[in-house]
Amino acid sequence: MVSDKISITGVRVKGKHGYYEQEKVTEQEFVVDVVLKLDLTEAAESDDLPKTVNYEEISLMKHQQITGPKVNLIEARAKNIGEAILKHSSKIDAVKVTVHKPTAPLSVPVGDVSVTLELEQ
Repeated sequence: MVSDKISITGVRVKGKHGYYEQEKVTEQEFVVDVVLKLDLTEAAESDDLPKTVNYEEISLMKHQQITGPKVNLIEARAKNIGEAILKHSSKIDAVKVTVHKPTAPLSVPVGDVSVTLELEQ
């Protein structure tokens, strides 16, 4: 079992996702966190970027997923992000994706709504 992790948290992106019609036309902020599970031994020993995953590429993928085609549920968006990341690099054994929707249109005040999914290769 791999215990090494890379965390890339707090990527803030505007998107138009949601179940209600208004959410599909008005941009909202989404925040995406990912934790990548992979063996970092070679990268740590060699100090060589190709031996790990490029944080910039993963961050751009998260951004593209939020600005991409609309979905009704952040559950679906979290799954799409996780699948894209796993497809991007065979070095990644598993990914934990959290999608936050801090301005979710609820009838009571909340600080945040988020969904977390874990996917494996």
